[in-house]
Order: sequence, then structure tokens, then C-alpha cells
Amino acid sequence: MASKGASMSFSRKSYRLTSDAEKSRVAGIVHEKLLNDYLQRIFSCPDRAPTAATSRKLLNFQNLPEHLEQLLHVDNEDEESQGQVEGRLGPSTVVLDHTGGFEGLLLVDDDLLGVIGHSNFGTIRSTTCVYKGKWVYEVLISSQGLMQIGWCTINCRFNQEEGVGDTHNSYAYDGNRVRKWNVTTTNYGKAWAAGDIVSCLIDLDDGTLSFCLNGVSLGTAFENLSRGLGMAYFPAISLSFKESVAFNFGSRPLRYPVAGYRPLQDPPCTDLTRAQKLLGCFRAVLSVELDPVEGQLVEKEISEWQLQGQPTILLTLAHIFHHFAPLLRQVYLVEAVLVSFMLGIVEAGTPAQAQTHSVVHQVLDLLWLFMEDYEVQDCLKQLMMSLLRLYRFSPIVPDLGLQIRYLRLTIAILSHQKSRKFLLNNVLFDVLRSVVFFYIKSPLRVEEAGLQELIPTTWWPHRSSREGRESKEVKDETAEERLRRRAYERGCQRLKKRIEVVEELQVQILKLLLNNKDENGGEASRYIFLTKFRKFLQENANGRGNMPMLCPPEYMVCFLHRLISALRHYWDEYKASNPRASFSEEAYIPPQVFYNGKVDYFDLQRLGGLLSHLRKTLKDDLATKANILIDPLELQAATMDDLDEDEEPAPAAAQRPMQALAIGGSLPLPRPGWLSSPTLGRANRFLSTAAVSLMTPRRPLSTSEKVKVRTLSAEQRTREDIEGSHWNEGLLLGRPPEEPEQPLTENSLLEVLDGAVMMYNLSVHQQLGKMVGVSDDVNEYAMALRDTEDKLRRCPKGRKDILAELTKSQKVFSEKLDHLSRRLAWVHATVYSQEKMQDIYWLLRVCLRTIEHGDRTGSLFAFMPEFYLSVAINSYSALKNYFGPVHSVEELPGYEETLTRLAAILAKHFADTRIVGTDIRDSLMQALASYVCYPNSLRAVERIPEEQRIAMVRSLLAPYEQRPWAQTNWILVRLWRGCGFGYRYTRLPHLLKTKPEDANLPSLQKPCPSTLLQQHMADLLREGPDVAPSFLNSVLNQLNWAFSEFIGMIQEIQQAAERLERNFVDSRQLKVCATCFDLSVSLLRVLEMTITLVPEIFLDWARPTSEMLLRRLAQLLNQVLNRVTAERNLFDRVVTLRLPGLESVDHYPILVAVTGILVRLLVHGPASGRERATSVLLADPCFQLRSICYLLGQPEPPAPGTALPAPDRKRFSLQSYTDYISVEELAQVEQMLAHLTSASAQAAAASLPTSEEDLCPICYAHPISAVFQPCGHKSCKACINQHLMNNKDCFFCKTTIVSVEDWEKAANTSATSSAA
Repeated sequence: MASKGASMSFSRKSYRLTSDAEKSRVAGIVHEKLLNDYLQRIFSCPDRAPTAATSRKLLNFQNLPEHLEQLLHVDNEDEESQGQVEGRLGPSTVVLDHTGGFEGLLLVDDDLLGVIGHSNFGTIRSTTCVYKGKWVYEVLISSQGLMQIGWCTINCRFNQEEGVGDTHNSYAYDGNRVRKWNVTTTNYGKAWAAGDIVSCLIDLDDGTLSFCLNGVSLGTAFENLSRGLGMAYFPAISLSFKESVAFNFGSRPLRYPVAGYRPLQDPPCTDLTRAQKLLGCFRAVLSVELDPVEGQLVEKEISEWQLQGQPTILLTLAHIFHHFAPLLRQVYLVEAVLVSFMLGIVEAGTPAQAQTHSVVHQVLDLLWLFMEDYEVQDCLKQLMMSLLRLYRFSPIVPDLGLQIRYLRLTIAILSHQKSRKFLLNNVLFDVLRSVVFFYIKSPLRVEEAGLQELIPTTWWPHRSSREGRESKEVKDETAEERLRRRAYERGCQRLKKRIEVVEELQVQILKLLLNNKDENGGEASRYIFLTKFRKFLQENANGRGNMPMLCPPEYMVCFLHRLISALRHYWDEYKASNPRASFSEEAYIPPQVFYNGKVDYFDLQRLGGLLSHLRKTLKDDLATKANILIDPLELQAATMDDLDEDEEPAPAAAQRPMQALAIGGSLPLPRPGWLSSPTLGRANRFLSTAAVSLMTPRRPLSTSEKVKVRTLSAEQRTREDIEGSHWNEGLLLGRPPEEPEQPLTENSLLEVLDGAVMMYNLSVHQQLGKMVGVSDDVNEYAMALRDTEDKLRRCPKGRKDILAELTKSQKVFSEKLDHLSRRLAWVHATVYSQEKMQDIYWLLRVCLRTIEHGDRTGSLFAFMPEFYLSVAINSYSALKNYFGPVHSVEELPGYEETLTRLAAILAKHFADTRIVGTDIRDSLMQALASYVCYPNSLRAVERIPEEQRIAMVRSLLAPYEQRPWAQTNWILVRLWRGCGFGYRYTRLPHLLKTKPEDANLPSLQKPCPSTLLQQHMADLLREGPDVAPSFLNSVLNQLNWAFSEFIGMIQEIQQAAERLERNFVDSRQLKVCATCFDLSVSLLRVLEMTITLVPEIFLDWARPTSEMLLRRLAQLLNQVLNRVTAERNLFDRVVTLRLPGLESVDHYPILVAVTGILVRLLVHGPASGRERATSVLLADPCFQLRSICYLLGQPEPPAPGTALPAPDRKRFSLQSYTDYISVEELAQVEQMLAHLTSASAQAAAASLPTSEEDLCPICYAHPISAVFQPCGHKSCKACINQHLMNNKDCFFCKTTIVSVEDWEKAANTSATSSAA
């Protein structure tokens, strides 16, 4: 940078200053005396007395280099001796041994300090060991799972089951299980959490080993360590799959140094001393001002300093940075010197300066001015990495002060335009996991986080928080409970306000990254962010199911909320300056974004299938509706690409090694995009001790689908490609006629919004459901505490032993609830607050509007990615199930309207032929099934337009074959539940004493039938001649299958239960068996609803299919009754076993369903219908009057004219269920039994003996009644009608049947005689 001697030249890019000895003695700048005073003030050396020569010689820019060299001279004897320290063996730079010191599959960072477990229990040690002295290293915990951290010797042998601490001479601390390990294990220490730092200390002078957690000693863990010849200890760790940590052996300043203990890697003492001296000089420049007019130096605060271009100051700074710049590339010096300096600047500034960050900006300007590009870039990279580590691994304190100070410095740095663009382009998403900046970690140990002081009074609800507002505590809240609750709520508000300060700073960071007004000298920050953000989404989308996911779900939740806040800020800001635009409350994604190719959706599934397939089949619609033409050559290329999808691309094949990975080697592959560092960077080494192969993506991530005339990847796009030169270009190219002409907002914000929706689908919803576990834990402990207190009240005073145990349990539960209630307050503030609920609600409304606009485009709706429908379904579920009862979803603005719009979408699209994906169709069906279980959402379905309701019911009544009929049937059953015979229960009678797993399950909701939708169903079944028969035949077919499967399975279960060896029945088989039973019951209920609403379908024999349907129904009903009501039969024995998994299998649900059908046929129908139903039922050969008597607990039919005897209490009887069956319903059953008893007696008396020749040769149950034309073969009508449903050929001769005619023996016999 500069040459020594009388002549000097400083060159830093565009900045150049020259000073020569021939210049005037005042140096052309200031008077030499003033210059000497200034330079002496700046470059003073407080620890060295000035010599006589230097004191006589004035200091100027000619002799300043010599003076600076003396100032920076450090006795480096200690430095030279480093690496030869007694007690340590190995390289002076300590890293993880990736060449041979590991076991299992591991992912290791670029810097060889971070590691991720990728096998059952992988182990790795460092390259350096110690045998004497006191040593320490730190481990940054990135995940709180199963890990054992400590020390081992080189002779320790590990495998996939045994790691550090499981062998002799290896010692470990496990904060997951809170234990220490050395062959055996005992309790030790505290539980660790992600974001903690573990210090591992070994004292080989005393032979002890101990650990610290966040700087707090956990006590001595092990004593009497083996020492002596050949005994040296390596830092080592064993970690299970997905767990991740980062080591600090001394390459960075220790966060928690321990007096007397030395880090394994020595700090760069010489460079550190020089950097500190140079920083002192730099500080002096910022705090001293030259006043050439007065000829004096003026002391000022650093926060008031302004760079005014004075040559003297610039030359002084050039000399400083000549030495300082190379040092600022080292991570240790950046963290030890620069970070603390800049933190001091931010904290010392006034509020006004804190808003403008003027001093930090000037410091960054100086870095860019006086340092080479590669130097300042390395410095900024290390600076951001240090800040990220400091933020992530700082302990939670009550005021969150540590997190706030690091975020403020981050904002100050990112407010500097040039630095921000460099960091966005090269660091924030490419090197760092910058999403960490938007995460607020949850404290596992509430005491250390200060939550006891912040929330001194704890409280917890008395009922499950997921049961909703309808099931409040029966008893009123006492005054004491009310005071506790209010005190707890005040504490929660205090906590929430402190967290909001951090959240606001995080939003400020995103606002800076989304700035699109900083185009000076290059691309605006927002467009750089969009490129990186899209790549970030792509890596996470392609990494689903792989380990590790680039962004953990808990980070993604926080990132989403901050992104929504920043997005809505800019959206509404644009609206303020553009009145024709829309507010963020009206936001949606225009449908052309999904098909014009401007936004890359990677390999995510579209509603209509693969994108290449859609562009090929819908190319004409694209041309006519959106004016988008697709090149036929590119269509052909896309087709060939799909055909070759299973073949490996050439670049990937070239990258793949020739053979499997060698044992103990590292994999020389370019790092996959989904591999990420456990702390900051990306992993680039895949370590394995077994022969493995690493799958490479079938397609490179950056490859675009070649179906557009102009296809651009995210990296290739410019601002013009996004915003366009006119509003209808860019992302909005190809506007369909259904879309309005005026722009919604800036196109770039639409892409950010699209990314936010995708983020929710990737992992946010899953994490929202996971965090509810804290609330569930509170409920379980609260229930246990109440049970214990009840037992204490009932316990006799004389049983002191029991009282002592109960008191102890009460104390344990109370302490746990205190802890959990404070932790729950944190979760509610960070995850389930009112503001977070409004964000999810806004996202739901965005998806609904997007789906509605996409639906209007007709066939082009198929281009929409599936995740929009998924997010609409899941976000509603999250609002309903996860955010109560503190915040009610019903209080959200426009909630009723939103509910109705979602109902309309579900009703229309669950059977939409434009949607082809099986998974998304199932999701829509399940969502609709859940929707009709709750009164509010069912009423929303009833509020949608009538034509949409009718279309929905029409789809539900389509034949059950070739579609998910079980879910369809469940929807129909929910519409009927509450109207059927004995069908008003929430839980089955025999399950009332058991606790439900989740009271919020749709199946456990109170009955809420819909008479409106029932009426639509009745109208549709009457509408055409084919609707009812096709629907009912499919229902009867499925009932026959489901009940037959159920009977077959319980036979297998019974046989397994009776074996002497008592084999356990497979739980999956039990679950399938119970499902078949539940399906049988629900199918019977649908038949009951149909008979109730439209009895003429079965009883009006003027209809061609009525008799056949009635006979099939009677046959199935008799089959079910006989199987279930037989004395000491198979069904009875299996029910008596009460096997886990078969809880729902009982007499009541299936018998009341059958009874409901029989009552409707034999009691409620018209007289002619009752007679037909009775005759068909009695004519069925399987009919047994005893089965009907079983319903009322009677073993045998009563004699005609006698009263019914009292039921046997040991037998099943509907009369025992008076809470479920009304008196009127019981009377109807008695009336039905009397009617059948009388009718069967009359039928038995009137029936004439029938010869075998006159019986149907197919079923041998009914007389011959039909003859087939033209072949003349005969059978009963029931058999031939059922046969003709599926086959038109004769039973016997395979001749095609043209017609079926009635046949009566008497008529045909007389006709034959006349002919004779």
C-alpha cells in the first residue's frame, strides 16, 4: 500500500493522495506544529515512554511510517513458541479430523468446525489432543437432541451404537437426557437447548473433567482421569441423526472464558495486539477534530464525528488502514476488535443518530475507501458471521437486551447501501443462514431467562384450550382464580411488549432488504433479495424429506411473520402513492403468474399435473385467453425431457464418482443445495465409514423448463423481467380477460407474496401444530394436579404415609405447571399472539382470492400450484385449532364472509375435474368432511349460492365406484347425524367413561344436521330415473363389501385370541377391522337418510328398480342382524374382549342404524309401502324374527296377543339406552316387532309347500318369477335384476338377454294344455 522513505504514495481505487519531501514544511495541509500535535495525539503509545530523539523530532507524514512500525512492534517470542506448547500435541490450528477420526455418516462444514449427524450415532474427534495442563473448548448447540460431548483417547473405538462416554477413557455430557457418561451413566447438569453454549474443561494436572452451560459451571463431572504415558485426550462428540453443533477450539474468542484454562487453539496474540492498537488510533481519529483556523485540536464524541474530506485526516486514515486492513480479514480479530467497537458506536449514539446510523455508515465508507475490495468483502463477511453467532447463541435475558444490541448493529450495517448489496449478493443467503436473524428462540429454562421476575404469578386454564369456547368450565371462576389470571395476563403483556421490540427490529431488517429505491450503481436490493429468496425456497422445497432442511421450521415461522409485516408495509406504501392500486387487505396473486413462466415453481405439482403436460394440452387456451404462444420445438423438447426424466443428466453423471465412497474417505462432490451448516455456512464434506452413495438431483436446480419462448431462471432475471416496462408486462404478462386492467401493486411484491404462501406450505403449518404441545402439557399436568388435590381431600387423616406421597406429588405438579405456564406465555407471545393470528388470517384470505380469480380463467386454473389450495385448507385449520382460547377466530374482521368463501371453494373443487392430483383431491374431501362437522362452518356451507350447493350434493351422490367413497359417505352421514334413529350421540354409550384423545376431533362434535342440504339430496334423488339407482346400488355394494370384510377380520382376531400361545394381534389389522365396522355403520345411516327423505325409491314399485333395491336392502339388513344378534356368536365374543383399537365396535351403533331403516320401512311408510316392505323382508330366506326380538332383549318371539315380557338386564336391549333413544322411538320398535310377529304368523299359515322344481335355480330361496328372452331360461326377479346390473349374458347359456318377462306357473301350465 505504501513505500517507506521520504516519498510516499497511497492508492485505494479511486482515492489517491501524494505527499513529497519537496513540499512546503507545512505539508500543504496544516502547520507542522499542529500536524505534529495531531499525529502524536493519534499515534501515542501509552505504555512506552518517548525517546529523546523522537521527542525532539516533529512527527509528520514522512516519518510516520517509521513511528507506526515502532508503535505496532510486538515481541513475538510467545507467538513463535505457539504450537509447541507443553501439554498439547497436534496442529496449531485445531479442526475436526475429517480424514480418519470419525465413525458413521457426518456432514462437516467448510471450516471443519461445524458437524451434522447423518446416521444413527456418528462420532468425530478433533485433530489436536492434550496430555497435560488445563484446557477448554466450546460447543455451540444448534439442536437440542441426543448428543454426547466430551473427550476421548485415540484408542477409543466407537460404532453406530456406542459413542463418546460409552467406552473406557471417554467421558461425555448429555444435556438432552441430563446425564454424564463414562461406560455407566448418572444424572448430571441441566438440560440444554438450541442456542446454548457448552464449555468442556479438562484439568490434567488434577485429573478432573467438568462442564459449563452458558458460562455457569455444572460442577465436576469426572475425577481420577487416567494419565501418564500414551494418555492424551481429544475433544470429541457423538450425535444422532439430524443433530448439529459447531466447535470453537479458539479460532474465535471464547464466549465464556474460564480463568486458568487455555483454549486448545492459541489466539493470534501478536495480530490481536496490533489490531487493538490500530483500533485505538482509529478511535482517536474519530474523537479528535483539527481546527486549522485556531490551530488547535478539539476533542469530540465519536458519535458526533463527520467525514469532511480534510486531507490531513484522510492521509492519517490511509496510514492506519495500511496496517489495519489485512488484520480485518481474520475472524478472530473481527469478532474481538471490530464487533465490539461498532457495538459501542451504536450504543453510544443518540436516538436521532441511531435512526440514521451516520457514524456506522461513515466507518463503512472508510472501509470501502481504504481497503481493497477483497479485503472489505472478507471483513464484512466475517462481521456478519460474528453477529449471527452472537445473536443466535446469546442467552435469553429478561429485557432481551443482548438480542436487541446485535440486531441494531445489523440494521446499521445493512442500512449502508453498498454493504447491503454486497451482503445480499454474496453472504446473507449464500454463506449464512441469515433467517436466524428473524428467529426468537424459546427459553427451555425459564429461570435463567428471567421469566419468574417478569411473570411472578402463574395461572393455567381448567379445561383443554383446544375444546373451543363452547365448553367452558361449568363452575364459575373464584375471586382468587380471577386475581391470579389477571396477574398472569399482565405478566404476559409485559413479556409481549419486550418481544415486540425485537420483532420490530427484525421487520426493519427485512424492510431494508426489500428496498427498491437504491438503484444507484446497480440493481436495487429488492431484486437481489427476490433472486436469493427464490433460491432459498427452491432449496427448501427440493430438500423436503431430506436432512438437513436448509431452514428449520421454527425459524421459518418467525421469518414468515416478519416478511408479511414488511410486505404489507411496502404494499400499502405503494397504494398511498398510486390510488389505482389496491390495499394489502385486497391482495391476491393474479392467475397469469402461474402460466406465463416468469416465476419458477421448480418441480412443485400443479393442480392439473405436470407443467410440461399442461402447456402441451392447453396451448390453444393459452393462445386464445392469454395471448401466449408456445414454440412447437420447445414443446417437443419438453416432451422428450419428460420421457427421459428417469435418466441421469450428463452434468450430474459427470460429477458422480466412479465407485462408491471409500471407507473413511470424504466425498468429493459439489455440495447439494439442501445441505446446510449447523450454525452458519454450508456443509461441503460428507464423511462416512461405510460405502455409501449420495443421490444427486435428477435435474440441476437452476435448470428452467424449456417451454416458453423466453425462459429465465431466477438468477437471469432483471428488474424489467419482473416489473416490466408497462404494468401489464413482467410478471403480469398474459392477462386473461377475466382479470382487471388496473395493477394491484408492484410486481416484485406479488412475487414476495407468492413466496410467503409457499413458505407456509413448506413447514410453517407443521410447526404451528407442533408448538401446541406446550399447551397440551399444561392441560395434562393441570388435570393431574386436580386429581391429586381431590385425593388429598378424600384421604383419611390417619394415613400419613399416603398424605406425604400425595403432598409430594402435588408439589411436583405445581412446580412443573409454574414452569410450563411461563413457557406457554412465551409461546403465546412469539407464535400464537393476536398479531400472528391476523397474519395467518391475511394469508388465508390471500389464498381464497387467488383461488377465486384463478377459477374464473376456466381451464387455465389447472396451472395453479397445488400449495395454494393446501394453504387455504391448513391456515383455516390452524386458526381454528391452534390459536384458541386466548384469541377467538370469530372476532377476526370479516370472518363469516371468509368462512363462506372457503366453503364455496371446498364445495366446488372437491370434485373439480381440472384437479388431477390424488393427494390434493383427498385433502379437499377431508377438509369438506371436517367443515360440515362444526355448526359455524356448516352454516357457511348453507350460505353459499344455491346452484353451488346443489352441484356439491350432486357430486356427493355420484356412484361410489372409482373415487374416495368413504369420505363422501362420511360427509353425507354428518348431514344426517342428529336426525336418525338413536343418532343424537356425540360419543358412543360404552365409551363415555373413557377419555377421548382429542375432544376437538370432528367425529366428537355435537350433531348439527343440515335440513337444507338434506332437501337438496331428496330433490336430486327424485330428479332422474338413473340418479337414485346408481347411487343406492353403489352404497349397497360398498355395505356388502365393508361388512363382509369386517366379519372375516373378526374371525381371524377371534382365532388369534383363542390360541394357547396368545399371539398378539397386529394393531394395523385391528385398526382396519374397526374402520370396516365404522364404514358399515355410516353406510347404513346413509341408507336410513335416503329412505327417510325419499321412501318411494324403495316402496314405489312403479319405478323399474324399486323392487330390486328393496330386495337387496332386505337381504343386507337380515345378514347384518343375523351376524350381530346370534347368541354367543363371534361378534359377541370379540366385543367382550375389548381389544385396544376395537373400542368403537359394539352392538349399539350398528343395531340402532338397522333399526332406523326397518322403522322407516315398516312403521312410517304408507300402507301399501309397508305391505311391500313386509312381504320382501319376510320372503328373504335369511329373515329371523328372533333377530328383531333381540333388539328389545327378548330371546324368543312373544305369543300373538301377549304383552312383551320385561327385558333381561344381562342381554342387549334398546330399552337400556333411554338417554339415547326416546320413548316414541321405543314405541315404534315395539310396534314394528308386533307387526312382524303378526305378519310372519300369517305368512306361515298362508304359504303353500313349494316343490324344488319351482324354486329359483340360482338362490333356491324364492319361487321362479321371470323368464329370459330369447333363450327361455328362468330365475326369480331378484337374481336376474341383480345380475343385469353388471352383466347382460344369461346365467346358463351366455346368450345375450334381450328382455325379461314375468312368469307364473299356473298361467304357463294352462297355456300349454290349450295348445295340446
